[in-house]
Amino acid sequence: MQPAPSNTSLVNLYDLPRAALGELLAGWGYSAFHRDALWGALYRRQVQSLDALDGLLRPELVALLRERACLRRPAVHHEAFSSDGYTHKLLLRQHDGQTIETVLMRFKGRATVCISTQAGCAMGCVFCATGQMGLVRHLSPGEIVAQVLHVTGILRESGESLRNIVLMGMGEPLHNYEATMEAVDILVDHSGLSIGPRFITLSTVGVVPGIRRLADEDRPVHLAVSLHGATDEERAALVPVGKRWPLDELMEACRYYSEKRKRRIFFEWTLIAGKNDTAEQAHVLGRLLQGMDAHVNVIPLNPTVGYGGAPSSPESVRAFQDVLASYGLPSTVRQRRGIDIDAGCGQLKAAVERPRRSVPATP
Repeated sequence: MQPAPSNTSLVNLYDLPRAALGELLAGWGYSAFHRDALWGALYRRQVQSLDALDGLLRPELVALLRERACLRRPAVHHEAFSSDGYTHKLLLRQHDGQTIETVLMRFKGRATVCISTQAGCAMGCVFCATGQMGLVRHLSPGEIVAQVLHVTGILRESGESLRNIVLMGMGEPLHNYEATMEAVDILVDHSGLSIGPRFITLSTVGVVPGIRRLADEDRPVHLAVSLHGATDEERAALVPVGKRWPLDELMEACRYYSEKRKRRIFFEWTLIAGKNDTAEQAHVLGRLLQGMDAHVNVIPLNPTVGYGGAPSSPESVRAFQDVLASYGLPSTVRQRRGIDIDAGCGQLKAAVERPRRSVPATP
C-alpha cells in the first residue's frame, strides 16, 4: 500500500478540522477570530482557491497562506450521467494521479452523495469491482471532504442542497479510521458544511476493532454492516475478511455498538441468484439477527466483469423479505441506481482505466 503523498512544504487546509486549523493559525500568531473567518470562507463560501481569500482575510494572512498552504481539490477525470438523469458518477483525479469514484444521486426532494475513503480496497469482496482492484493507498481527510465540496458545488448551480452522505464508495472506512473520522468532524462542524450527523452513514464489511472504537468514541454516524452470508463459510467465500473476524465476533461487536449507542444497525445483504437468496439463507440470517435492533437492506447484485454472479429475481427478493419479516426484522430493497453508467463501487474506474490488480494489504 502506498501512503497518501504530501508536499511537506504545504498544508492542505481541507485536511484540518476546525480545532487543528486554529492551532495552525495560532502558531502563526493569529486568533480564533481569524480561524473562524478562514473556516467560513472554506466551507460556507466554498472558495476554490487561495486567491479567492483576498478581501475576506487580512492581506498578510492571505500572503502567509499562499506561502505555506494549499487548497487541494480533485480534477474531473471522467463523468457519466444515467439515462434517467438522477445519477451522476464522477471519476476524480487526485494530485498524485490516483483516481477515486464519487456518486451523486438525486431523489425526490433530496440529494445523496456516496464518497470514497481509499483508492482501491484491501477487503477483497469477490463481487465488488473495487475489491477486485486491491488497495493502492488511503485518502487523506481533505481528499474525502473535497468530494463533498465538489458535489455541493454542482448542486448549488441548480439551487439544490446536499442532505445525505454515505461512506460506501471505494475503500473500507474503518481501515482508514483516523482520516475518515477527521473528515466526518469537518463535515458535521456547525460553522461549516453543517451536515446533520443523522444524515451520514458509514458502511463497513465488519472491521471489528473499528466498530468497537466507533461505539466507545460515540461517533455521530449511522452504522451499516455488510454481511452477505449468515455462516462463516458462506460469508468468507464472498467477503474474505470474514476469515479474520468470524460472525460470532462480529455480532458481539455489533451488539456492543447497538447497546452502547442505543442505535439501530443497518445490515447490508447483496442478493446473488442461487448463492445467498434462498429461504434457507433468509432463515439463518433471521436467527442470526433476531432480538437485535436491526434493519436489513437487501441489494440485488450489481454485476461486475470480475464476478460471474447475477442479481436475484424480484420474486426471490420478496420471498427473502417475507422470511425476514417472520423474525420481526424490517427490510428494505435498496434502489439500484445508475446501472447504465457503471455506478456500482469501482465499476467506472475499472471500465475507464482497467487497472492491474495490486496485492491486497492486510487490514
